[in-house]
Amino acid sequence: MSQSAADRSPAAEALGSPLGRMLAAEFVGSAFLAALVIGSGIAAQRLSAGQAGLELLENAAATGAGLYAIILMVGPVSGAHLNPVVSFVDAAFGGLSWRQAAAYLPAQIAGCISGAVLANTMFGQAAVSIATTHRASGPHFLAEAVATIGLVLVIFSLARSGRARMAPAAVGAYIGAAYWFTSSTSFANPAITIGRMFSDSFAGIAPSSVPLFVAAQVTGGVVAFGLIRLLYPAVSPEEAATVVVPHPPR
Repeated sequence: MSQSAADRSPAAEALGSPLGRMLAAEFVGSAFLAALVIGSGIAAQRLSAGQAGLELLENAAATGAGLYAIILMVGPVSGAHLNPVVSFVDAAFGGLSWRQAAAYLPAQIAGCISGAVLANTMFGQAAVSIATTHRASGPHFLAEAVATIGLVLVIFSLARSGRARMAPAAVGAYIGAAYWFTSSTSFANPAITIGRMFSDSFAGIAPSSVPLFVAAQVTGGVVAFGLIRLLYPAVSPEEAATVVVPHPPR
């Protein structure tokens, strides 16, 4: 027997709305992203202990390939932003409303924290362990800004040139490569940065280093916005609305 609208809870109503489904997709996608990054880091550390280069290669390869799949999984629902910087730059171009971008933020952060807990648990570690790897330095700040600029440019250049459907592969390839050409190993995402605080593992980051990383990522997003305006001055709200991949109108 079907449930009448009057009997549905506010939570059920919210999840049944277009925005509710988008938030659910961002949460699920972000959770898988954090589990992927952290879980593959733990596995790499166990399988190739003491071989830092091989550990990074394994972590980067898994992240690049897995990110491709995650974007395909949730992209048709929410665009697969999975990143507050992407969401707010998208809002600045009119592809997403500011209200939606603000709603995406807690879903992305909560998803990344949940994914970190999941990864820890899957590998038999404490569900929550605060990371002790300190990464705050001037070179790390520069690396995170550069990594974020590149990520946002990749995404919006594809949207502007009508190639948004190539984004899953392009984003996965860029992040996999950026693990190697940036000294920070390319977090490029405030939500995943926060999530990685909760795993004292190969992929973790100490809480004291998080503010610098987030500041660098926000700075990178602002610079990327300016560069997109310079390189692609005619980015329309309709084009921005296809970020990261085309999805139904909001």
